[in-house]
Formats: sequence, structure tokens, C-alpha cells
Amino acid sequence: MGDVHGAYRALGQCLDRSDFNYEKDQLIFLGDICDGWPDTSLCIDELLKVKHLTFILGNHDWWMLKWMQTGAIQNIWYNQGGMATITSYKNEVVPDDHIHLIESALPYTIIDQRLFVHAGIDRNTDITKQTTDTFLWDRELATTALQYYEAEPPVRLTSFDEVYIGHTPVAGGKPINACEVWLMDTGAGWSGVLSMMNVNTKEVFSSDPVPSLYPGITGRKRRLSM
Repeated sequence: MGDVHGAYRALGQCLDRSDFNYEKDQLIFLGDICDGWPDTSLCIDELLKVKHLTFILGNHDWWMLKWMQTGAIQNIWYNQGGMATITSYKNEVVPDDHIHLIESALPYTIIDQRLFVHAGIDRNTDITKQTTDTFLWDRELATTALQYYEAEPPVRLTSFDEVYIGHTPVAGGKPINACEVWLMDTGAGWSGVLSMMNVNTKEVFSSDPVPSLYPGITGRKRRLSM
């Protein structure tokens, strides 16, 4: 699943439409649960119900965690959705299990030669020697993959069979497969939808356009790629 950005209603639709089993199925969340739409607290509550959850740290999650741990509010975070996250916690009281979930988030995970990471990687450096900043902020992998979208013959960018990323939103209402990279952020934080995918069958389950689920509320604003 790609970036949720506080859209609890979209999260519920994806889980319902996929018939997701909270006890048996594994959910790999690619980061950015927070910031934008008004229900970050509810989103985290929902993910905590998933028995087999792999939570990958996103850049917005990192900002939120600093606030959770210290109470300090960075202006850049506050102005990019942080205000909505703070408001979702009444009186700024954050449950301990919410803090623990974000503290325990992974920078990336590799399962059966599939890499799951929030933003991207440095393709020229061993992944074990890269910094968290790269995993949270990189766009080079996404932009390069999109440059070779539908290239013939197909171009490979990494040593992994498949790479799943969020962070860089794409238009069109569904994830985009470019090279071996799957771009899973379909713009839920803005005017798009939230998407989750069965990585074995490639079946996609998407929400309604998120603005239609929150009439009268504005999410984050950003132009989508493609």
C-alpha cells in the first residue's frame, strides 16, 4: 500500500474492497501514514489491528515522530500536512502504541528479491551502506524509471526482481510499473486515490478519489506525475 496521508476513509475502502484478512494477510505499508487529510490517528489505529504488518518509514512519518517524541513542531512539517496530524490527536495526546509503531518502522525490507522502500535507493551503492535520508527522500530511482516507462527492450535499473516505492505520486488512478519499479503512490494525499496491490497477482484495489470522501476539506496540493 502506498502513501495514505491521513485518509482513513480511503484506507477503509481499500481494505474492504480487497477482502483483507487482518489475522492472516500481510500488509506492507510503504510509509507516510500521516499529514494531509484529517484522520492520521484513526489510520494508525487501523494499522495496529493488522497482525502481520510491515511498516516502512516515510519522510512524513519521520517528521511526525520527532513531534511525538519531543513536542517540537517544525515549520516545514506543520505547513506540509503536520497541522492536520496534530489536530487528529485531541489535546496532542498521542497513545504509546502509536509512538512505538513509528519508532519501530523499517527503513526498507527485502522479501524474495522484492525491495520495499518509501522513496528510493542509490542505485550505485550497496543498500546496506546507504543512509536513511536516501530511503526517505530519493526521487532519482522513480524519475529514472519513468523515463524508461514502456521502453523496448525493457531496461533494468537495480539487482532486485521488483522494487515497490511510494513518495513520488503518479496520476491515472493506479500504480505504474516502470522497469522493475512499481510506483504505488497514486496521489491519496492530493486529488488522487489510495491504492493497494496484491504483489503476487498484481491485482489493484483502489479507493474513491479522496477529495470526494472529505467534501469541503483540502488535502495537500501537488502536481502528480504522468
